[in-house]
Order: sequence, then C-alpha cells, then structure tokens
Amino acid sequence: MSLLRRLALPRATRATIVLLALAAAAASTAASAAGRPITHEDLWGFARLSPPALSHDGRFAAVVATRPAYDPTQQSADLWLLPTDGKGEPRQLTFSKAAEAGPVFSPDGSQIAYTVQREGDTAPQVYVIDLRQGGEPRRVTSISTGARTPQFSPDGSKLLFVSTVFPGTMNDADNVRIAAERKARKDNVRVYTGFPIRNWDRWLDDRQQRLFVVPAAGGEAKDLLAASALVKQPGFGGRFTETGEEIDATWTPDGQAVVFAATVNRHRAAFANTHTDLYRVPATGGDPERLTGSGAIGAQDSFGRPQFSADGRHLVAQFTPRGEKVYQPTHLATFSWPAAKAGPTITVPGDLAVSSFGIDADSRTLWMTAEEAGHEKLFSARIGDTEARRAFEMDRGVYTGLQVADAARGVLVANFDSAVNPPEVVRINPRGGHRALSAFNSAQAATLDLAPAETFWFDSERGARIHNQLVKPAGFDPAKKYPLFVLIHGGPHIMWRDSFFTRWNYHLIAGTERVVLLTNYTGSTGFGTAFAQGIQGDPFEGPANEINQAADVAIERFGFIDGQRQCAGGASYGGHLANWLQGTTTHYRCLVSHAGLVNSEAQWGTSDVIFGREQNAGGPVWERGGVWVSQNPMLKAASFQTPVLVTIGEQDFRVPLNNTLEYWSLLQRRGIESRLLVFPDENHWILKGENSRTFYRELDQWLDRWESAPAN
Repeated sequence: MSLLRRLALPRATRATIVLLALAAAAASTAASAAGRPITHEDLWGFARLSPPALSHDGRFAAVVATRPAYDPTQQSADLWLLPTDGKGEPRQLTFSKAAEAGPVFSPDGSQIAYTVQREGDTAPQVYVIDLRQGGEPRRVTSISTGARTPQFSPDGSKLLFVSTVFPGTMNDADNVRIAAERKARKDNVRVYTGFPIRNWDRWLDDRQQRLFVVPAAGGEAKDLLAASALVKQPGFGGRFTETGEEIDATWTPDGQAVVFAATVNRHRAAFANTHTDLYRVPATGGDPERLTGSGAIGAQDSFGRPQFSADGRHLVAQFTPRGEKVYQPTHLATFSWPAAKAGPTITVPGDLAVSSFGIDADSRTLWMTAEEAGHEKLFSARIGDTEARRAFEMDRGVYTGLQVADAARGVLVANFDSAVNPPEVVRINPRGGHRALSAFNSAQAATLDLAPAETFWFDSERGARIHNQLVKPAGFDPAKKYPLFVLIHGGPHIMWRDSFFTRWNYHLIAGTERVVLLTNYTGSTGFGTAFAQGIQGDPFEGPANEINQAADVAIERFGFIDGQRQCAGGASYGGHLANWLQGTTTHYRCLVSHAGLVNSEAQWGTSDVIFGREQNAGGPVWERGGVWVSQNPMLKAASFQTPVLVTIGEQDFRVPLNNTLEYWSLLQRRGIESRLLVFPDENHWILKGENSRTFYRELDQWLDRWESAPAN
C-alpha cells in the first residue's frame, strides 16, 4: 500500500497531551503488532523539542515544544516547564502564536529568560517570565537588530545576549541609521572582496555577531565588542551553523567578564583551515584578551561552547584539533580559573567525538555524550583525567542536548529518541536507563507499528568492520519477500543513528512494502578517528563498494529480502554516492539522488565551502590529479543507465543547483529514464510540510514503480 493510500490519525490536541502526560510517559512506545503504518501526517505532526534547559538546583527543566503544521501560520512553538522528579504534570508557560527560543533559568530558579518576536516587535527580543508570581512575560530588550541566546549573570542582575549588527556601529541608533540608509538605496548589488560569500542557503553580508549586556530589569543594552580591535579584523566572526551564525559565550564566575569563542581568520577559508579561539572581555566592554591560539594554548586548534564549574575554579570547552586531515574528533579542554592555565585534554574511549557536555554540581565531574555505533551514549570523567569512562551500555536510541545539575541525586536531563520513539525529555540514571519527563509524542507513537532497527556487522573486502541497521516494514511477514532500499547517509562525517529522523524517516520509507538498509560506510563518525578519516583520498569508490557489499550481505543473511528488487539513494554526500553508483554498477533497479554532486570540479568552484574538498582530493583542482579525475562521477557518464529520481532545493548553496542541472543534462543526453524535482523555496533539505509530503509521495511512487517492474 503506497503512502497515498494510508490514512492519517489526527494529531492529539495540546490539552489531550497534558492529560495523558503521566500515563503516556510510563508507557512503552515499542513497536506494536496491532499498530498501523506511520503516515506523513503522523511524522509531520510529532512535536519537535529544543534542547532542555535545567534550573541550577535541578528541580525543573524547560523546553520549547514546536507543533508543526502544513500551514505555517498554524504552527506553534511554546515554552513548557517540566518537574524533574516526575511527580508533577508538565506546565505550559506560553500560548502565543510566536515561537519562543533559547530558554534559560535565573540563578535562583524563579525566572526564565527566552527570546521571541511578539506582536509589535520588529525583531526577536529577550523576555522574562516569573515562575512564582506568574502574569505576562516582561520584555527586557528593545534592540532593532534583535536578540538571541540570553544568559543570566551569576547574581541574576544582568542578561548577556547575542545580536547581529552592522560593522562600525557603537550603539543601536547607529544600526537604525545604517539600516534606513541601505533600505533607501536605489541599487541592489552584493559586493565582495574575499571568501566566504555564502553559507548553506544564504548570501553573507558585512553584518557581525556581537555580545550585549542588559540589566535584567530592562534598559539600554551595552555592546561589549563595539570599541574593540577584534571586530575590525577582516576574518572576525562566530561559528557557522546550518541556520546562520552564533557566538558561544558564558559569564565568568564573578560576573565581571564574559568568555566567548570567535574566529579572526575566516577570510582565509578559500586556502586554509580556519579555527575559533577563546577570549575574555570585561562585562563593561573593551578589548578582549585571547586565552587560546597562536603563541598561547592550542595554536590553530578550535575551541567552543565554554562552561564554568560551579565553584568557579575550572573552565571547560570543546576542543577540535586542526591538521591535514579534514575530519578531527572533538575532545574537552580543561583550564584552571582565573589563571586560564591549560590542564589535561579529555578524550572519549575509542577515539570518539564529544557531542554535548555538562559539569556536575560537585565541580569535578564532567558528563558528556558521544556517538558510537548508531547511538549517542553517556560518558563521564573527572577534571584531571585524560580519558572518559562509559557511564553504561545502551542498545537503543540517542541522548542529545545533555544538561547536568547534580548527578549524585541523578539529575541529568537530555532529549531521547530512537527509530521507534519520537523525541521526549528524559531524566537519565547515571547507572543506566532513563525516565521520561514529557509525553509530547509517546501516546501517538504507541499506536504505530514501528519495528526497532536491527543491527548487523560484516567485514568489508578491504578489512574494515562495517556497521549496519535494517528496518522492516509495518505488518512484517517473515514468509514474504520484500524489495530492498539501500539508504545512503550524507556528511560523510555523520552516521546513521537509531533515531527518529524527519527528513528521511526509516519507517515512512519502508511503509508496508520494503526493507530499508542503513550502512555506516568508511567516513562515518561513531567508529573512531581512523575510520572517519579513511574516506580522505577515496571519496566514492571505497564507500560505494562497502554499500554494495552491505546489500549483498543483507540479502544473504535475511531470507525475506528479494535480491532481484533493489534500489538505492541518498541525499548530500549520499546523493554524491548515488551518482557514483550510477556510473559504476548495475546493482540497482533504480536510484534516488537528492542534492548530489555529479561533477567534483564544479562542486569545488560553486559550493559555499571549498578548502576541505581540496584536502580530500589531495591537491588543488587545477592540477586535476588523483581523485579529481579518477573519482569524478561525471566522467563515468558513458556507463550511466539506471533510472533515477533527481531532487534539489533551488536555495541550496552547499551542493548548488548547477550540479543537479549537469546531472540532468547528462541523463537526458544519454536517454536514461529519469524524473527531476526542483523545489524553488527549499535549501539543502526539504523543510516545508507540503514540500516534504510531496517529496515522500514522489519517492514512494518511484520506488513502487521500479520495485514492481519485471526483471530484465
């Protein structure tokens, strides 16, 4: 039965979720044989949760729960308060149409600050809600450039936040004036003198990220960096994200300064690696002091997300080495404070990368999560250690957005999800397992037939140990024969996780008709540094061989897979690999390529990032050496013959539209049956509800067609 023929269950109302919270939190959301297949309406309607914020005493967590809707005007994102002892019901704090973001507790736990653009605001502002007195939230900022990521000072009297401002500005009046001048211009032109010029789906301009401090009672905000030489450097900036740019910052324990991470060499990104250093700036503003970097600690290495211990004696930050290898794992760097003297770097067993971390109330114990073999697991270490320890083993799901208060009382909070569990906020037992604190999604998930992802391993032909997950369809019958869809992850430096994925949901793709195979090929994270770095210099051929072998192994091991009916596809790097398969194998009846490059040389010249591609290929593109020629999918076009569904977002600057058009031209020139979907208002991902529904429908129909076609 296709996606079009599956009936949707209406989403539970907010009130129903509150009433079911206690019962559903305790209920298992494991697959139910009596459940029904998941629909796109189910998938799209599940709440999406922000990382939780935790009060200093660990009694409460706050989270923003977004309720998506196909009509964006009907979407809501509200702030919820969750007791961490599990004894009280979740409490909804906001009810406006506007979307709240970035909640944070005051030191005494009596207030929560967050940002939102309410009616009458021209940009998001910082608001504070009083948990004891109740009433309407109080607006703290009125800055024309908007505010985000607020943080209370240690004494609760001030708030730190980030805003994006015009260069050379000293106050908000300057920003208002420059914005008016630019709006009044008659021309419309972008002018650049250096790199980078784009990021994911937006053109970059000359605006900068700055740090501001404002009294918690409200008043004029102070730009801490306005008068500094730092912001005048051509390569100054924060950390690029998928949605924009951020500056990671935190108050010093005495509240007299702010420690933050920034780069000053972004303008070198066309021909060198860039990095971020830690700086300290007075809370009254001035010239920042660099704490790491050339001539100090960790020259050319990257530091970010700084945190202080409760006793104020230790600073901990994420630390990523830089070198000739494109991929490097993230560790934890420790410093004494206030001397900022470097202590031991803490690594994770198996040379894994730290994803998130928190410092315990004892000011000595660090808790962190790291990806490993399809999961994101919990680890711990003491300051002074050089390697963390696994807290406990886990065989399902992932923990994300870890927050720590007092592990001695078991107050570690995170979001948890798995392939069969949409996300919920949970309290983790440091000795193993967790208890749900929310029930935004669990009641509806329990009505669905979602088979847990099954894990298997094999040794590749070149001796690598390869991890795989297999997802069975709803209503699975072991006596039947099912076609196989080989789903290829992007990155390449990510991994297929036992998680609830919206953009490529394993169970929605499987439906009732097919088995889905997820292979963590060489280059994937979660299996150690050497494995992740193994793709450098071999971008397509080696990983593709492992993907093909994984399909063969799955067919051999699982008798319910019909080896005569296979298709494969993926997005981003998964699309690159699908395009490589197009020219190197007839293994598959059909292919799916979303945001996939076909011409490595064109991708180098038009993507928003380029130097890492040069490093991966072993030299600059104009030398046309090594893999620039030997592993360029376009040069295999004489062997193209597999029908392919090609999709792209027109606003994608990571894998720009030109590569899709080149691929489409080659397919048409070769007379290969294919179908092209261009989403004009999408970027690297298909994020809008109706577009997502169309994408899944087209994918399902394409696979239905070729899986049911007679064998050649």
